[in-house]
Amino acid sequence: MGIVEILLIVVVVVLLFGARKLPEIGKGLGQGIKEFRSTASKDDGVTVVKPEDRR
Repeated sequence: MGIVEILLIVVVVVLLFGARKLPEIGKGLGQGIKEFRSTASKDDGVTVVKPEDRR
């Protein structure tokens, strides 16, 4: 994506949500990404066994 497309997306987002809501939306998005990363990196102890390894 070029700079023009990014600016266009930013302008549309500001028009849709308003400038006052952007920090709140960014905070929620950041928390969601942080939670996803911590969940994805957790070792839950599940071991995947391939069919040929079951013997």
